[in-house]
Amino acid sequence: MIKRKIAIIGAGFGGMAAASILAKEGHEVTVYEKNDQPGGRARVWEKDGFRFDMGPSWYWMPDVFENFYKLFGKTSSDFYELVRLDPSYRVYWGKEEYTDIPASISGLKLLFEELEPGSGGRLDEFLKQAKYKYDKGMGKYVFKPSLSVSEYLDLGLLAESFKIQMFSSIGKHIRKYFSHPKLIKILEFPVLFLGGTAKNTPALYSMMNYADLVLGTWYPKGGMNQIVQAMSAIAEQQGVRFHFGHEVKRIVVKDKLAKGLETNKGYFEADLIISNADYEHTDQVLTDRDSQNYTPKYWNSRTLSPSSLLFYIGINKTIPGIKHHNLFFDEDFDQHAEEIYQNPQWPSKPLFYVSCTSQTDNTVAPEGSENLFFLVPVAPGLEDSDDVREKYFNLLMIRFNSIIGVDIRDSVVVKRSYAIKDFVSDYHSYKGNAYGLANTLLQTAFLKPRIRSKKIHNLLFTGQLTVPGPGVPPAIISGQVTANEALKILNN
Repeated sequence: MIKRKIAIIGAGFGGMAAASILAKEGHEVTVYEKNDQPGGRARVWEKDGFRFDMGPSWYWMPDVFENFYKLFGKTSSDFYELVRLDPSYRVYWGKEEYTDIPASISGLKLLFEELEPGSGGRLDEFLKQAKYKYDKGMGKYVFKPSLSVSEYLDLGLLAESFKIQMFSSIGKHIRKYFSHPKLIKILEFPVLFLGGTAKNTPALYSMMNYADLVLGTWYPKGGMNQIVQAMSAIAEQQGVRFHFGHEVKRIVVKDKLAKGLETNKGYFEADLIISNADYEHTDQVLTDRDSQNYTPKYWNSRTLSPSSLLFYIGINKTIPGIKHHNLFFDEDFDQHAEEIYQNPQWPSKPLFYVSCTSQTDNTVAPEGSENLFFLVPVAPGLEDSDDVREKYFNLLMIRFNSIIGVDIRDSVVVKRSYAIKDFVSDYHSYKGNAYGLANTLLQTAFLKPRIRSKKIHNLLFTGQLTVPGPGVPPAIISGQVTANEALKILNN
């Protein structure tokens, strides 16, 4: 085997996964990262004894992490302690009205029966179907490079596509089994991770309900950045080199081959390049027009996942009763969704999410304090100003107090906001989106942006804007898929 120089743009999950696999195969791999630490959106921020995960906060699909670590003879326990949360999360419906989601199936069935008599048995059938989809989706489908429709033109696979309901909506699917509005909201909630609505997300993704309710919600002690540390350690063990503070300015192309990268620190040659940077930015900014995969019109026509308005808040007191994960569904989900997708605007009555990791982990905040992470999904591309952020901070504080019964405004000792313009400046995120493309039917599989460049033979893409889609586990899988495609190029 000939040892090749491989350059990877971006140290997110996809980039690190691809780097580790290619380095294990004996290639010389270097990762060029714009920011000062690995992890992409999963960076960490620390201030005055508080440690905040800046991005992903849910640890779902533990099998995906274990399968990746296994490639290198490792397991998650080699890097961090995993704790299964019970309850998995709490859903607030209004003042002092909430539902805790049990970690056990028996507890779930009791909850469903309480809300809708007879639904416990239907839950068994619903989760049986969801497991089937999970097993098939995470087996046959998720590792396909999806370079062409021909990958799916197999009678068995086509029949399977109907069985796993690729062509109907998850909203309709859920309503075939359940009618209670609270149960419907609980089951539609994981769609938020896919950047879409239940009306336009394929029923295939009820497999996320299996991931949620059966595989469970976990937490790595020390925070989600422990995954980043694990993956960067694996990469370095394989010989991968990381260059932080190296922002790629241009991919140099000659005769339809990428020759190297121009960065803010100089020029670096490469035999093959993988971009884990924002796909649209790589396509439209880092490559010349005659080398681009898509047009500006194409990108503008994509249905993006939401952006997020985030607040990282440290308070100098504790909050009795709050859980690790808390969903505030006291307002109309459909109206909020419309203000993200159909009529983009800052939401009038937003739903929101609060993570309180200090309920599980005493290392993320000083003693007697709480570490809080507020998130409001918002439409990408909105005008983002300090005044707007402060308006929503005050709104969230009022809502939080009215529902939880605890006023935290006078107890805030650390506060940082993060929103659309930060996603753009830190990650070159297209329109400031937070999760990539929405997983709509028309943006699934081979209808997503291709992982291989159409015009540059040795340029590939990985991450949430390509297959298989948004989320930490899919990003890791994306890195694996892209690495396998890179090996095909290198071995030919």
